[in-house]
Parts: sequence; C-alpha cells; structure tokens
Amino acid sequence: MGQQRDGAQRLLAELWAGWAERGAAFDAGQWGRATRLPGWTVRDLYAHVAAAPELFAQVPGAVVDRPAAVDRGSAVLRTYNRPGGLAHTAAGAVADGARETAAALGPQALVARFAEDGTRVLARLAEFPPDTVVGHPLLDTVTLGALIEVAVVEATVHLLDLTAAVGGPPPPAAALEATRALLAEVADPVEFIEAATGRSGNAVLPVIR
Repeated sequence: MGQQRDGAQRLLAELWAGWAERGAAFDAGQWGRATRLPGWTVRDLYAHVAAAPELFAQVPGAVVDRPAAVDRGSAVLRTYNRPGGLAHTAAGAVADGARETAAALGPQALVARFAEDGTRVLARLAEFPPDTVVGHPLLDTVTLGALIEVAVVEATVHLLDLTAAVGGPPPPAAALEATRALLAEVADPVEFIEAATGRSGNAVLPVIR
C-alpha cells in the first residue's frame, strides 16, 4: 500500500507538469474557451485545479500525532459527495472562487502554480511518508496518502474536461487507471458489482459530481 501511494505522488507530479506544459502553449482564445462545465472557461478550470499546490503547502504545519479518521481517497470522496456534503452545498462557492482567482491571476501565474509551486510543494512532501496524519476541517484527521489520491483524481478528471475543450492528448494511462479504480471504490461495492454485471438497474453513477 505504501508503494502504491508513493506512486500516486509521482503520478501527481506528472499530472501537474502536464497542466503546466499545456497552459504554457495556450493563446488568448484557448484560455477564454468555454468548457463542458457550465459557466467555466479554460482559465477558470486552471484556477480551480491550481489551488491544490497551495493547499498541499499547508500539510507540514498540519501534521498531528493522532490516528487517521480517514486513510483512503475513496472515503474522502465519499464524505464530500454524500447527500448534503460539500460537493453539493459548496458547489456554487467553489465555482465563484475559481472565477475570482482566474480574474485575479493571469495565465502565466496560473501556469506557475503548477510548474513552480507544485514542483516545490511535492519536493517538500517527499519528506513525509504517505501514512503521515494531518488535521482536516471536515475529516478531522486524514492521511497524506489519501489526500494525494484525491488530488490525482481531481487533476485527471479536470484534464479530461480540458482536453474536451481544447484538444490534446489524454491523461497518462496510469492516471486514468488510478482514477477509475478509486471512483469504483467510492460506490457501494454490492450495488456497483450488480449494476456493472447487469444484475441491477439501480442508478449507481455518478459517484462524485
């Protein structure tokens, strides 16, 4: 499990590098292009995903010497996406925040969030093992590995949104595999298996919004 989560950090570095490389090549028209997320431009999408390096920069100061209440990325996503969870109640605020950040930062600064801040933050996080426990305002305590798993999903899903808007190669195969596996883990296992094998018509998807 430790090796798997160490691999997740390397995968996150690859994904963030991809975001930086793509953004560095965009022209003004591509930055302003609409995405399939209603009301979001490419620049808004970048601003949303580019918040992750800043959030991970807070990890060293949030380490606690307590057991983790949550140690799987799937459990993090399940908590956020349950009925009444933040994925539903805070969706409008998240969208507004992305647009405000996009308006405040130019494309060059957004790319630097990945190329410079992201590289620096991941180098710092490499000093902490994946089972490092940090305090969290919603989850109480959570492992660093679980947060990194979620960040991989976030970067991958939104990279698909980006590709749908401006073209380009798909996310790395390993990122797609990791994201598919984690999303399947979010669903109730029996309901997912029965729906996937045609034994149930229950609506299992989507598991996150």
